[in-house]
Amino acid sequence: MRKYFGTDGIRRIANTELTPELVYKVAKAGAYVFSKHLDHKPTILIGRDTRISGSLIESSMVAGFLSYGANVKLLGVLPTPAVAYLTRKLKADASVVISASHNTFEFNGIKFFSNKGTKILDSLEEEIEEIMDSGKIEELTAKHSEIGVSEYALDLADEYVYFFRKTFDDDFEKLLRDDFVVGIDTANGATYEIAEKVFKSLGIKYKIINNNPDGININENCGSTHLETLKKFVVENNLNLGIAYDGDGDRCLAIDENGNEIDGDKLLAIISKNLKKYGKLQKDTIVATVMSNLGLNKYAKNNGLNLLQTKVGDRYVLEEMLKGGYNLGGEQSGHIILLDYNPTGDGILTSLMLIKAILEENKKASELGNLVNKYPQVLINAKVNSDKKQDYEKDEEIKNAINNLEKEFAGNGRVLIRPSGTEPLVRVMIEGEDQNYITKKAEALANLIEEKLK
Repeated sequence: MRKYFGTDGIRRIANTELTPELVYKVAKAGAYVFSKHLDHKPTILIGRDTRISGSLIESSMVAGFLSYGANVKLLGVLPTPAVAYLTRKLKADASVVISASHNTFEFNGIKFFSNKGTKILDSLEEEIEEIMDSGKIEELTAKHSEIGVSEYALDLADEYVYFFRKTFDDDFEKLLRDDFVVGIDTANGATYEIAEKVFKSLGIKYKIINNNPDGININENCGSTHLETLKKFVVENNLNLGIAYDGDGDRCLAIDENGNEIDGDKLLAIISKNLKKYGKLQKDTIVATVMSNLGLNKYAKNNGLNLLQTKVGDRYVLEEMLKGGYNLGGEQSGHIILLDYNPTGDGILTSLMLIKAILEENKKASELGNLVNKYPQVLINAKVNSDKKQDYEKDEEIKNAINNLEKEFAGNGRVLIRPSGTEPLVRVMIEGEDQNYITKKAEALANLIEEKLK
């Protein structure tokens, strides 16, 4: 069990749990570990979102890197995928994103990326932790002329904008219509400036909201985790589409012209259909997680596509994509990976792929959103003894209840049991055609699990 790193880097309340002292140690240990695997002094990029604590954590991070002799380029406020893209483009040795993604402003986090623009391996995170707690951190000090140097490289954001122009300019020049207008909600986060630059450079008409960050309003009743404002904005302004990013810009959800949500499952269906049409969907396969709706499974089956499902988490989706040579994957949350372009979820890229598909099909967003017929889902947490979270797989009564329910559904429903990674809970998720029926069944199954595993 790792002490500092979770499934998505280090994430804690800034300045009380994620203190400047801890950040300094993380950076110094990180610089040591990266140097150990290189034959030269590492160059590390740093990007951040708009949280008030971003500058504080950035300063501590820079100090830690420089004190061991690593060089740093400061990118300023940029989305996570932009940092990942620039790491590869500039052949940097590593990068760091300072962000707590969709969390509220008091949280912040540290995510390390490799020179390939992917999250660093678990083994490297474990090495960093080992150095942090070894008691030798003060000995890791660069002498005199070996101290690292930092420089501001804010203009590198233009490279990311150019990437989108190079990729989409020709398509949008042919496809865009004067009456096509998109609403953008940047969650007062990392996309607040760059999204507007990208849309302007491609000539896409837009209206933008929640693009005035003040350090504490990131994700506050806005962005991909709070769609109500954007839904209203799209309908009231008669817009063709709404796009919502999260705080660090690696996710995207959409709203159709009627104010209905287009979630990650629907985005995967729309983009896969478009890619397949042009022979660009590798092995006719979509990679998703076990939490994807049964409706996506049915869509894939009915359209001659393969759907592979992984454990929950974008890192598992990416692992499966790299292993099998697939180029499209993602999660319900809107974390979509388009591996031909970037090895991490990219909200702006996803939104442009969606706009391109809508214009090429010459259909309304709502028509494409209907590609997936979503099945009702119920999720109930069963409280259990922490030591018995995995025992549902061994208990005959629980196993029989699950098997009987799956037989009853006969392919038109699904039961998913998943122990929580952090709490004494077993999550019971049931999908089916009738909301009331699956709610009763989920409650009964959760009660049985609680009773047997207390």
